[in-house]
Amino acid sequence: MGLRTFKNGVHPFEGKELSREKPVKELLPKGELVFPVSQHIGAPAKPVVKPGDTVLRGQVIAEAGGFVSAPIHSSVSGTVKKIEPRRVPVGDMVNSIVIESDGEMKEVEYKEAASLSTLTKEEIIGKVKDAGVVGMGGAGFPTHVKLSPKEPDKIEYVIANCAECEPYLTSDYRRMMENPEQLVNGMKIVLQLFPKARGMFGVENNKMDCIAKLRDLVKDDPRLEVVELQTKYPQGGERQLIYAVTGRSINSAMLPADAGCIVDNVETLVAVYNAVKFGKPVMNRIFTVTGDAVSDPRNFYVCTGTNYQEILDAAGGCKTQPEKMIAGGPMMGFALFGLNVPATKTSSALLCMTKDEVSAMAPTPCINCGRCVDACPELLIPSRLAKYADHGDKETYEKWHGMECVECGSCSFICPAKRQLAQSIKTMKKMILADRRKK
Repeated sequence: MGLRTFKNGVHPFEGKELSREKPVKELLPKGELVFPVSQHIGAPAKPVVKPGDTVLRGQVIAEAGGFVSAPIHSSVSGTVKKIEPRRVPVGDMVNSIVIESDGEMKEVEYKEAASLSTLTKEEIIGKVKDAGVVGMGGAGFPTHVKLSPKEPDKIEYVIANCAECEPYLTSDYRRMMENPEQLVNGMKIVLQLFPKARGMFGVENNKMDCIAKLRDLVKDDPRLEVVELQTKYPQGGERQLIYAVTGRSINSAMLPADAGCIVDNVETLVAVYNAVKFGKPVMNRIFTVTGDAVSDPRNFYVCTGTNYQEILDAAGGCKTQPEKMIAGGPMMGFALFGLNVPATKTSSALLCMTKDEVSAMAPTPCINCGRCVDACPELLIPSRLAKYADHGDKETYEKWHGMECVECGSCSFICPAKRQLAQSIKTMKKMILADRRKK
């Protein structure tokens, strides 16, 4: 039987060898930390502190602004300096709580669960909500909402997204290598909510050591299975992962729950375990600093709110001036023009590259080769969609299913004419979504 995968996709340079074998090192922040109140999809959190207040590590500093929202907790003890708009990694200015750390890391008292097996579904979801757990793979969808589908009895699969298909990133890999028990225990907690479901760990086969560790941990549990996936981008995309693991398809009008699935990232499941077992909120995450411009690429356990420049400095800074800095990976990350931004719950990496190869490319006219069609995991025609987008033809763009784009960037990567297809398609998609919100 062949490896499980999805249709099409690409094989970019992996680059993971730079930080893959670097164990996670805890990084304690210095001075000022910034906590944006929008670190998730949905309503922004509402500050419950004011300038001059003293806070403890683990204390709620902003409460959820609605059901689809999540609270924010301080990752340090210290004093609230101000609440003002600050730049975040995606480029937006977001209202943020600025805290001056006292360096003492004094914490609130957490309430550890005496027994996980006796917790009710409501108690589990309540603990996840109170801890501010969100999708930490990048999407930031509040996890308590994801774990509360309308028809929970129809959930047949809980899928752990262990693919980490984005080039250069190794934070999930290190988590699986160093804390696999926490990942498995997080999965077991989620399965308590869905008694008819099986827990599936989807891991690409460039991580055979992770596959071996996880299989050893789940061998005696018939509800758990480790699925070996073909190494291909974007194997970790939600739709692609669901198809690879279950053979089921979803589109933009559907949620994974409509296909009987719940999908959570590695770091998210670990956060669920820490929230339910120990009562600890999301205050830290593993963060990769890598790229050929970085002096000592490595993985850090960082506090949310830590400045990107401070994290880079802990990796020895840059050995040469980078032409390109990216928050996240090279395929779906966001280009940075400066490092004065904070690490949030969804921050996974900082990539610093010696050369900006994309900017150096000179786009030429489409040669109608069809490579973008062969690469698109959604079976779209990117060259045509980009043409409609560039001409502002929203009606035809939608007719040709442009809203199904998952924004993976495979089309731009594979295009021999070096056309920025994904950029045009994503821009038009955002314009159409904005029009829908207005209506």
